[in-house]
Amino acid sequence: MRKANYILTISFAFAIALAGCNSSSNEQVRNTNSDSLLLAAEQGIREANDQLYAGLNKMFEGDMQVLNALWSHRESTTYMGPFGGSITGWTAIREEFNKVAAMKLGGKITCSNVHVFPGTNIGYTTCVEVGENISPDGTPVEVSHRATNIFQLQEGQWRLIHHHTDISTQLETAFEKD
Repeated sequence: MRKANYILTISFAFAIALAGCNSSSNEQVRNTNSDSLLLAAEQGIREANDQLYAGLNKMFEGDMQVLNALWSHRESTTYMGPFGGSITGWTAIREEFNKVAAMKLGGKITCSNVHVFPGTNIGYTTCVEVGENISPDGTPVEVSHRATNIFQLQEGQWRLIHHHTDISTQLETAFEKD
């Protein structure tokens, strides 16, 4: 009887140890899958952020194609740009950006000091927007302000759902002259 209890105890301990190993193995697989998803999200968000700045530069030339493809077309989309205020909804945001594109002011803006914070279906970047815009009277205006861009995975694509920058006193002053 002692031998049977001993074997049963060892078998039970072995089963618990095996279950623990299996659980640990499953946990590692979950962590690996989660890490892979976050790495893929980080890459996708970084690419979308790069598209945003390429699109802004194309907008300065009058071309809205890149921005139209990148922005979420939902009415919950928001924009808080360098002139202050807030615009809600894709329709209103598109109208505002189309006005700017129609001016074909030129200029260039880049995103420096980029930090990407990924999630599995939403993530954001922070950066400093640096560049030169052209005022309506043709004067170059140096710009440098902080920006936050929030992206959401929509139908397999990272879409911009919110763009927020510091208020740019340089741009406000330059555009008040017009």
